Amino acid sequence: MSTDGRGPIETATAELAAWLTSAAGQTVPIGPPRTDGDAAGLTLWPLELRPARQTRTSGAVREPYRFTVRYLLCVTGPAGLPRLDRVLTAATRDGRYPVVLEAGEAPLWTAFGAAPRPGLLIDVPAQVEHPTPAAPPVLQPLRLRQLGLRTLTGRVVGPEEQPLAAMRVELPGTSSVTRTDPDGRFLIVGVPHDPDHPGPVRLRLTGRGLVLTAEVDPAEPDIVIVCAPPTR
Repeated sequence: MSTDGRGPIETATAELAAWLTSAAGQTVPIGPPRTDGDAAGLTLWPLELRPARQTRTSGAVREPYRFTVRYLLCVTGPAGLPRLDRVLTAATRDGRYPVVLEAGEAPLWTAFGAAPRPGLLIDVPAQVEHPTPAAPPVLQPLRLRQLGLRTLTGRVVGPEEQPLAAMRVELPGTSSVTRTDPDGRFLIVGVPHDPDHPGPVRLRLTGRGLVLTAEVDPAEPDIVIVCAPPTR
């Protein structure tokens, strides 16, 4: 249902009729083909609903149900051919509405009680929107706290505490990254700190063919991380 209360078929029909009026230079009425219509005009009528490819739904949000409305656009008399010409030209140029160069089989015209005449089949996509589920209410007031920032300093060493230079040290999930100097020392600034919930900080170290994760105590004034070679 659209914001103005119209359903998907009604919306598609109104939009197509407005486009046809602009393309043909004349208001296109909506109704079945008739033999007593305006001899210089066109008429538009929805023929059928056709299935369309659906998008797989994931999570709580449901994708719209998609389908196609097929319309018959035909002349109401010989003088309507120039207007049909203009519609066909506009459709092939802007590609908004796919057209089929058919005007229906003989049984269709028999059902209308009208003689066969030139026309087009126009396919218009439409969809049924599903309402978005309401978000659950907030039962407790929101509390905003500003976290402090601290600096981590330390060393990265190997066996027998030899310093490891050029090791990449990063704080996962942030842009904080540095490399150790020739003495194996590193410094990372801007590390979030929550004094109400203190805990270890996880660092990722990369280099010398190693990828390691270390949990360190941010309260330590001089952190030492030992990178031992993998055991075979």
